[in-house]
Amino acid sequence: MSDTIIARCEAKGLRMTGQRRTIAQVLQQSDDHPDVEELYARASKVDSGISIATVYRTVKLFEEAGILERLEFGDGRARYEDAERDHHDHLIDMQSGEVIEFVDPEIEALQEKIAAKLGYKLKGHRLELYGVPLKQG
Repeated sequence: MSDTIIARCEAKGLRMTGQRRTIAQVLQQSDDHPDVEELYARASKVDSGISIATVYRTVKLFEEAGILERLEFGDGRARYEDAERDHHDHLIDMQSGEVIEFVDPEIEALQEKIAAKLGYKLKGHRLELYGVPLKQG
């Protein structure tokens, strides 16, 4: 991914206000999967004039434009990540809520094999694993 979120928004013809640019920049710098409240907290540190309503509207706009991907990990919070990131899967720690990203070539190959066996060419997928730590502490 070479383009920034801001550049992709502009390429899609979205009007980029200062506050939208701030939200896009916060998203670009996120290496986790923030929800709207987390995005609002981070963006309001940069621009105290940003409202949570503006963050909700901007996230919805970016999602509809295919800039962001909405993720739901079963905790009732919609989280977001850049839709153009390299493919990865997620392991969700059910105790802490931590989301661990991983890529496993064996899983990727198995999914392709299953799709082919069923008569399909795989065009994409989403894998979310839910677990608890084997060792406490």
